[in-house]
Amino acid sequence: MKSTHHYCVIMAGGIGSRFWPLSRVEKPKQFVDALGIGKTFIQLTYERFARFIPAKNFLVMTGENYKDMVLEQLPALSPDQVLTEPCRRNTAPCVAYAMYKLRQMDPEAVAVVTPSDQYIGNDEAFLRVMRGCMDFARERPVLLTIGISPTYPATGYGYIQARREEGQDFTPVMRFKEKPDSRTAMTYLSEGNYYWNSGMFVWSVGAIIEALRDHLPEVATRFESVGMAYNTPMERALVNQAFTDCPSISIDYGVMEKSDRVYVRCTNDLAWSDVGSWGALYGLLEKDIRENSASGASRVNLTDSNHNLIKVTNPKKQVVIDGLSGFLVADTDDVLMICPLSDENRIKAVIEKASSKD
Repeated sequence: MKSTHHYCVIMAGGIGSRFWPLSRVEKPKQFVDALGIGKTFIQLTYERFARFIPAKNFLVMTGENYKDMVLEQLPALSPDQVLTEPCRRNTAPCVAYAMYKLRQMDPEAVAVVTPSDQYIGNDEAFLRVMRGCMDFARERPVLLTIGISPTYPATGYGYIQARREEGQDFTPVMRFKEKPDSRTAMTYLSEGNYYWNSGMFVWSVGAIIEALRDHLPEVATRFESVGMAYNTPMERALVNQAFTDCPSISIDYGVMEKSDRVYVRCTNDLAWSDVGSWGALYGLLEKDIRENSASGASRVNLTDSNHNLIKVTNPKKQVVIDGLSGFLVADTDDVLMICPLSDENRIKAVIEKASSKD
Protein backbone atom coordinates (compact mmCIF):
# COMPACT_ATOMS: atom_id res chain seq x y z
CA MET A 1 0.00 0.00 0.00
CA LYS A 2 1.28 3.46 -0.93
CA SER A 3 1.37 6.12 1.79
CA THR A 4 0.09 9.56 0.83
CA HIS A 5 2.83 11.09 3.02
CA HIS A 6 5.72 9.31 1.30
CA TYR A 7 7.64 11.21 -1.39
CA CYS A 8 10.57 10.61 -3.71
CA VAL A 9 12.98 13.29 -4.90
CA ILE A 10 15.07 12.20 -7.90
CA MET A 11 18.31 14.11 -8.42
CA ALA A 12 18.83 14.28 -12.18
CA GLY A 13 21.05 17.29 -12.77
CA GLY A 14 24.41 15.62 -13.41
CA ILE A 15 26.12 15.66 -16.79
CA GLY A 16 27.56 12.11 -16.62
CA SER A 17 31.01 13.12 -17.84
CA ARG A 18 32.57 9.72 -17.04
CA PHE A 19 30.44 8.11 -19.77
CA TRP A 20 31.53 10.38 -22.60
CA PRO A 21 30.97 10.06 -25.54
CA LEU A 22 27.73 8.11 -24.86
CA SER A 23 26.76 10.70 -22.24
CA ARG A 24 26.89 14.35 -23.33
CA VAL A 25 25.96 17.67 -21.77
CA GLU A 26 22.96 17.81 -24.09
CA LYS A 27 21.86 14.27 -23.08
CA PRO A 28 23.50 13.02 -19.88
CA LYS A 29 23.86 9.46 -18.66
CA GLN A 30 20.56 9.35 -16.75
CA PHE A 31 18.63 9.89 -19.98
CA VAL A 32 20.53 7.25 -21.98
CA ASP A 33 19.71 3.54 -22.38
CA ALA A 34 23.21 2.51 -21.32
CA LEU A 35 22.11 -1.02 -20.36
CA GLY A 36 20.62 -1.70 -23.80
CA ILE A 37 17.24 -2.79 -22.37
CA GLY A 38 14.98 -0.12 -23.84
CA LYS A 39 14.84 1.94 -20.63
CA THR A 40 17.03 4.76 -19.36
CA PHE A 41 18.44 5.03 -15.85
CA ILE A 42 15.92 7.70 -14.82
CA GLN A 43 13.05 5.53 -16.07
CA LEU A 44 14.35 2.56 -14.07
CA THR A 45 14.73 4.76 -10.99
CA TYR A 46 11.18 6.06 -11.27
CA GLU A 47 9.71 2.57 -11.77
CA ARG A 48 11.64 1.24 -8.78
CA PHE A 49 10.21 3.84 -6.41
CA ALA A 50 6.75 3.97 -8.02
CA ARG A 51 6.10 0.54 -6.51
CA PHE A 52 5.56 2.18 -3.12
CA ILE A 53 5.26 5.92 -3.77
CA PRO A 54 2.30 7.53 -5.61
CA ALA A 55 3.09 9.16 -8.96
CA LYS A 56 1.86 12.53 -7.71
CA ASN A 57 4.42 12.39 -4.87
CA PHE A 58 7.51 12.51 -7.08
CA LEU A 59 9.73 15.52 -7.61
CA VAL A 60 12.63 15.58 -10.06
CA MET A 61 15.48 18.04 -9.60
CA THR A 62 17.28 18.81 -12.84
CA GLY A 63 18.79 21.50 -15.02
CA GLU A 64 16.56 23.84 -17.00
CA ASN A 65 17.80 22.29 -20.26
CA TYR A 66 16.61 18.84 -19.22
CA LYS A 67 13.04 19.53 -18.09
CA ASP A 68 11.45 18.52 -21.40
CA MET A 69 13.59 15.37 -21.48
CA VAL A 70 12.39 14.39 -18.00
CA LEU A 71 8.75 14.88 -18.97
CA GLU A 72 9.24 12.90 -22.17
CA GLN A 73 10.81 9.96 -20.37
CA LEU A 74 8.53 10.11 -17.30
CA PRO A 75 5.09 10.88 -18.78
CA ALA A 76 3.32 10.11 -15.49
CA LEU A 77 4.71 13.35 -14.03
CA SER A 78 3.24 16.81 -14.53
CA PRO A 79 5.42 19.85 -15.39
CA ASP A 80 5.13 21.25 -11.85
CA GLN A 81 6.78 18.07 -10.52
CA VAL A 82 10.01 18.83 -12.38
CA LEU A 83 12.00 21.45 -10.46
CA THR A 84 14.83 23.17 -12.30
CA GLU A 85 18.06 24.75 -11.11
CA PRO A 86 19.10 28.03 -12.74
CA CYS A 87 22.75 27.22 -12.03
CA ARG A 88 24.78 24.32 -10.65
CA ARG A 89 25.25 24.58 -6.88
CA ASN A 90 25.83 20.92 -5.90
CA THR A 91 23.29 18.91 -3.91
CA ALA A 92 22.62 20.92 -0.72
CA PRO A 93 20.68 23.77 -2.41
CA CYS A 94 18.77 21.22 -4.49
CA VAL A 95 17.77 19.27 -1.39
CA ALA A 96 16.84 22.48 0.45
CA TYR A 97 14.60 23.61 -2.41
CA ALA A 98 12.78 20.28 -2.61
CA MET A 99 12.35 19.99 1.17
CA TYR A 100 11.01 23.49 1.73
CA LYS A 101 8.60 23.02 -1.16
CA LEU A 102 7.48 19.66 0.23
CA ARG A 103 6.93 21.13 3.68
CA GLN A 104 4.56 23.67 2.15
CA MET A 105 2.73 20.86 0.36
CA ASP A 106 2.66 18.36 3.22
CA PRO A 107 4.20 19.08 6.66
CA GLU A 108 4.03 15.34 7.43
CA ALA A 109 6.08 14.36 4.38
CA VAL A 110 8.76 11.69 4.61
CA ALA A 111 11.04 11.77 1.60
CA VAL A 112 13.67 9.60 0.00
CA VAL A 113 16.28 11.50 -2.00
CA THR A 114 17.97 9.41 -4.67
CA PRO A 115 20.35 9.75 -7.59
CA SER A 116 18.77 9.11 -10.98
CA ASP A 117 21.47 6.88 -12.43
CA GLN A 118 22.05 3.95 -10.09
CA TYR A 119 21.51 0.25 -10.73
CA ILE A 120 19.60 -2.03 -8.35
CA GLY A 121 19.57 -5.70 -9.30
CA ASN A 122 17.23 -6.98 -6.56
CA ASP A 123 13.98 -5.02 -6.66
CA GLU A 124 12.25 -7.11 -3.99
CA ALA A 125 15.02 -6.53 -1.46
CA PHE A 126 15.04 -2.85 -2.40
CA LEU A 127 11.30 -2.58 -1.77
CA ARG A 128 11.65 -4.22 1.64
CA VAL A 129 14.61 -2.08 2.70
CA MET A 130 13.13 1.21 1.55
CA ARG A 131 9.75 0.63 3.17
CA GLY A 132 11.53 -0.05 6.44
CA CYS A 133 13.59 3.12 6.01
CA MET A 134 10.50 5.25 5.39
CA ASP A 135 8.85 3.86 8.55
CA PHE A 136 12.00 4.43 10.60
CA ALA A 137 12.35 8.05 9.44
CA ARG A 138 8.66 8.77 9.98
CA GLU A 139 8.87 7.79 13.64
CA ARG A 140 12.17 9.51 14.54
CA PRO A 141 13.81 12.92 13.89
CA VAL A 142 16.83 11.34 12.20
CA LEU A 143 18.71 11.59 8.92
CA LEU A 144 19.00 8.16 7.37
CA THR A 145 21.38 7.01 4.67
CA ILE A 146 21.72 3.67 2.90
CA GLY A 147 25.04 1.83 3.28
CA ILE A 148 26.03 -0.99 0.93
CA SER A 149 28.12 -3.86 2.27
CA PRO A 150 31.37 -3.73 0.27
CA THR A 151 32.26 -6.75 -1.85
CA TYR A 152 35.77 -5.58 -2.76
CA PRO A 153 38.14 -2.77 -1.67
CA ALA A 154 36.65 -0.11 -3.96
CA THR A 155 38.50 3.18 -4.30
CA GLY A 156 35.77 4.89 -6.29
CA TYR A 157 33.19 5.12 -3.50
CA GLY A 158 32.94 7.11 -0.31
CA TYR A 159 32.53 5.02 2.85
CA ILE A 160 30.37 5.15 5.97
CA GLN A 161 31.71 3.87 9.28
CA ALA A 162 28.84 2.51 11.36
CA ARG A 163 28.77 1.84 15.08
CA ARG A 164 28.81 -1.88 15.81
CA GLU A 165 25.36 -2.92 17.07
CA GLU A 166 24.62 -6.59 16.55
CA GLY A 167 21.16 -7.50 15.29
CA GLN A 168 20.14 -3.91 14.48
CA ASP A 169 19.04 -2.88 11.00
CA PHE A 170 19.58 0.80 11.75
CA THR A 171 22.79 1.92 13.42
CA PRO A 172 24.31 5.33 14.22
CA VAL A 173 26.93 6.64 11.83
CA MET A 174 30.33 7.26 13.39
CA ARG A 175 31.85 9.13 10.45
CA PHE A 176 31.90 9.52 6.70
CA LYS A 177 35.09 8.77 4.77
CA GLU A 178 36.20 10.15 1.44
CA LYS A 179 37.21 7.85 -1.43
CA PRO A 180 40.23 5.92 -0.10
CA ASP A 181 43.40 4.63 -1.70
CA SER A 182 43.73 0.87 -2.24
CA ARG A 183 45.49 0.13 1.04
CA THR A 184 42.93 2.09 3.09
CA ALA A 185 40.04 0.44 1.24
CA MET A 186 41.45 -2.98 2.13
CA THR A 187 41.59 -1.91 5.79
CA TYR A 188 37.96 -0.79 5.64
CA LEU A 189 36.96 -4.13 4.18
CA SER A 190 38.75 -6.09 6.92
CA GLU A 191 37.26 -3.95 9.72
CA GLY A 192 33.74 -5.09 8.85
CA ASN A 193 31.84 -1.95 9.85
CA TYR A 194 32.54 0.21 6.80
CA TYR A 195 29.96 0.51 4.04
CA TRP A 196 29.81 2.09 0.62
CA ASN A 197 27.92 5.37 0.64
CA SER A 198 25.02 4.85 -1.78
CA GLY A 199 24.02 8.53 -1.93
CA MET A 200 20.40 7.68 -1.02
CA PHE A 201 18.85 9.48 1.95
CA VAL A 202 15.56 9.19 3.85
CA TRP A 203 14.14 11.72 6.33
CA SER A 204 11.08 13.66 7.36
CA VAL A 205 10.91 17.22 6.08
CA GLY A 206 10.96 18.44 9.66
CA ALA A 207 14.19 16.59 10.46
CA ILE A 208 16.13 17.74 7.39
CA ILE A 209 14.97 21.35 7.59
CA GLU A 210 16.07 21.49 11.24
CA ALA A 211 19.45 20.04 10.22
CA LEU A 212 19.80 22.57 7.40
CA ARG A 213 19.13 25.41 9.83
CA ASP A 214 21.68 24.05 12.30
CA HIS A 215 24.50 23.17 9.91
CA LEU A 216 23.90 25.12 6.70
CA PRO A 217 22.15 28.35 7.68
CA GLU A 218 23.63 30.10 4.63
CA VAL A 219 21.53 27.75 2.49
CA ALA A 220 18.51 27.34 4.76
CA THR A 221 17.84 31.04 5.18
CA ARG A 222 17.71 31.64 1.44
CA PHE A 223 15.09 28.97 0.83
CA GLU A 224 13.27 29.86 4.03
CA SER A 225 12.88 33.39 2.65
CA VAL A 226 10.78 32.11 -0.26
CA GLY A 227 8.11 31.59 2.40
CA MET A 228 4.52 31.25 1.23
CA ALA A 229 5.54 31.66 -2.41
CA TYR A 230 6.23 27.94 -2.75
CA ASN A 231 3.67 26.33 -5.05
CA THR A 232 2.60 29.73 -6.39
CA PRO A 233 3.51 31.61 -9.60
CA MET A 234 6.10 33.58 -7.58
CA GLU A 235 8.10 30.47 -6.68
CA ARG A 236 10.37 30.29 -9.71
CA ALA A 237 11.78 33.82 -9.56
CA LEU A 238 12.42 33.69 -5.81
CA VAL A 239 13.96 30.20 -5.94
CA ASN A 240 16.21 31.20 -8.83
CA GLN A 241 17.52 34.08 -6.73
CA ALA A 242 18.04 31.75 -3.76
CA PHE A 243 20.08 29.38 -5.92
CA THR A 244 22.18 32.20 -7.31
CA ASP A 245 22.99 33.44 -3.81
CA CYS A 246 23.81 30.00 -2.37
CA PRO A 247 27.29 28.54 -2.00
CA SER A 248 28.08 25.39 -3.95
CA ILE A 249 28.14 22.59 -1.37
CA SER A 250 27.03 18.97 -1.11
CA ILE A 251 24.43 17.75 1.35
CA ASP A 252 26.95 15.12 2.48
CA TYR A 253 29.61 17.64 3.47
CA GLY A 254 27.26 20.42 4.58
CA VAL A 255 24.87 18.39 6.75
CA MET A 256 25.39 14.63 6.93
CA GLU A 257 29.01 14.79 8.10
CA LYS A 258 28.14 17.33 10.82
CA SER A 259 24.87 16.06 12.29
CA ASP A 260 24.77 13.77 15.34
CA ARG A 261 21.40 12.36 14.24
CA VAL A 262 22.61 10.35 11.26
CA TYR A 263 21.78 6.65 11.01
CA VAL A 264 22.62 4.11 8.33
CA ARG A 265 20.61 1.17 7.06
CA CYS A 266 23.24 -1.35 6.05
CA THR A 267 22.33 -3.89 3.40
CA ASN A 268 24.10 -6.50 1.33
CA ASP A 269 21.35 -7.80 -0.96
CA LEU A 270 20.39 -4.95 -3.30
CA ALA A 271 22.90 -5.86 -6.04
CA TRP A 272 23.68 -2.13 -6.09
CA SER A 273 26.01 -0.17 -8.34
CA ASP A 274 26.35 3.55 -8.92
CA VAL A 275 27.44 2.68 -12.49
CA GLY A 276 30.12 5.30 -12.11
CA SER A 277 32.46 4.13 -14.85
CA TRP A 278 32.62 2.20 -18.10
CA GLY A 279 34.11 -0.69 -16.15
CA ALA A 280 31.18 -0.73 -13.73
CA LEU A 281 28.77 -0.75 -16.66
CA TYR A 282 30.62 -3.67 -18.24
CA GLY A 283 30.17 -5.63 -15.02
CA LEU A 284 26.38 -5.29 -15.26
CA LEU A 285 25.87 -6.19 -18.90
CA GLU A 286 25.10 -9.56 -20.43
CA LYS A 287 28.08 -11.12 -22.18
CA ASP A 288 28.77 -13.82 -24.72
CA ILE A 289 30.86 -16.92 -24.13
CA ARG A 290 34.06 -14.88 -24.61
CA GLU A 291 32.95 -12.23 -22.11
CA ASN A 292 32.22 -9.64 -24.79
CA SER A 293 29.29 -7.28 -24.33
CA ALA A 294 28.04 -5.55 -27.47
CA SER A 295 24.88 -3.54 -28.04
CA GLY A 296 23.41 -0.90 -30.31
CA ALA A 297 24.57 -2.19 -33.71
CA SER A 298 22.57 -4.24 -36.21
CA ARG A 299 25.34 -6.83 -36.56
CA VAL A 300 28.43 -7.47 -34.48
CA ASN A 301 31.10 -9.88 -35.73
CA LEU A 302 33.82 -10.71 -33.22
CA THR A 303 36.69 -13.09 -33.88
CA ASP A 304 39.54 -13.94 -31.54
CA SER A 305 38.29 -11.19 -29.21
CA ASN A 306 37.33 -11.34 -25.54
CA HIS A 307 36.45 -9.19 -22.52
CA ASN A 308 35.42 -6.19 -24.65
CA LEU A 309 32.65 -3.64 -24.13
CA ILE A 310 31.19 -2.34 -27.39
CA LYS A 311 28.53 0.39 -27.34
CA VAL A 312 27.20 1.74 -30.65
CA THR A 313 24.47 4.36 -31.05
CA ASN A 314 23.73 3.78 -34.74
CA PRO A 315 21.47 0.70 -35.05
CA LYS A 316 22.22 0.42 -38.78
CA LYS A 317 25.95 0.04 -38.26
CA GLN A 318 27.82 -3.24 -38.61
CA VAL A 319 30.74 -3.78 -36.24
CA VAL A 320 33.63 -6.08 -37.15
CA ILE A 321 36.39 -6.68 -34.59
CA ASP A 322 39.25 -9.13 -34.80
CA GLY A 323 41.95 -9.89 -32.24
CA LEU A 324 40.93 -7.34 -29.61
CA SER A 325 40.93 -8.12 -25.89
CA GLY A 326 39.95 -6.03 -22.87
CA PHE A 327 38.94 -2.88 -24.72
CA LEU A 328 36.16 -0.32 -24.63
CA VAL A 329 34.78 0.62 -28.04
CA ALA A 330 32.27 3.48 -27.84
CA ASP A 331 30.93 4.68 -31.17
CA THR A 332 28.52 7.62 -31.53
CA ASP A 333 27.54 9.78 -34.49
CA ASP A 334 30.57 12.02 -34.12
CA VAL A 335 33.04 10.21 -31.84
CA LEU A 336 34.77 6.83 -31.89
CA MET A 337 36.65 6.08 -28.66
CA ILE A 338 38.80 2.96 -28.22
CA CYS A 339 40.84 2.40 -25.05
CA PRO A 340 41.75 -0.33 -22.55
CA LEU A 341 38.74 -1.18 -20.39
CA SER A 342 40.58 -2.21 -17.23
CA ASP A 343 42.45 1.05 -16.59
CA GLU A 344 39.82 3.42 -15.14
CA ASN A 345 42.29 6.22 -14.51
CA ARG A 346 43.49 6.07 -18.07
CA ILE A 347 39.93 6.16 -19.43
CA LYS A 348 39.20 9.13 -17.18
CA ALA A 349 42.26 11.00 -18.44
CA VAL A 350 41.39 10.24 -22.06
CA ILE A 351 37.80 11.45 -21.55
CA GLU A 352 38.88 14.64 -19.79
CA LYS A 353 41.28 15.52 -22.59
CA ALA A 354 38.96 14.60 -25.46
CA SER A 355 35.67 15.94 -24.06
CA SER A 356 37.24 19.34 -23.36
CA LYS A 357 37.41 19.78 -27.13
CA ASP A 358 33.83 18.51 -27.61
